[in-house]
Amino acid sequence: MEFMPAFAEDGLYELFVEAADATGNKTGDINHVVSLSTFGYDYKISFKVITESMISNVLNYPNPFSTSTRFLYTLTGSEPPAYFTIQIFSVSGRVVREISPQEIGPMKIGTHLTDYAWDGRDEFGDPLANGVYLYRIAAKKANGENFKAFTSGADAYFEKGFGKMVIIR
Repeated sequence: MEFMPAFAEDGLYELFVEAADATGNKTGDINHVVSLSTFGYDYKISFKVITESMISNVLNYPNPFSTSTRFLYTLTGSEPPAYFTIQIFSVSGRVVREISPQEIGPMKIGTHLTDYAWDGRDEFGDPLANGVYLYRIAAKKANGENFKAFTSGADAYFEKGFGKMVIIR
């Protein structure tokens, strides 16, 4: 089953799903011994809808990492960024790597982990030394306007738009 609702307003929503087997036994039927709800299998989820196109702070995962790390992001609205890049800096402020939109690949609305995994190498393909590195993102709409950021639980890991990552080999 595929459910594709259209949300016209921002807000908190709740989805509750009950199911039945081929013979009509419902998940909430307490008279049926193998009722799914007896085992807690009814599905209920609350979620927030934001109709404006915005992006959360982007986290790298795992962090710290030794061989590679991917990037976790949340996009809202209906328009993914037309341009998205991640700049990685040494603690002295030198850009050591810029991950291009072509490397990241298409971005999707919702919360996702990139298919792209950064291997901790600089622009020349040389492995970076163990230590702390900073990163920031640039996300722009097709008209060149910056994507707005929305607050999330990840904000505590960022200061002035910069996140930290640690390489341990």
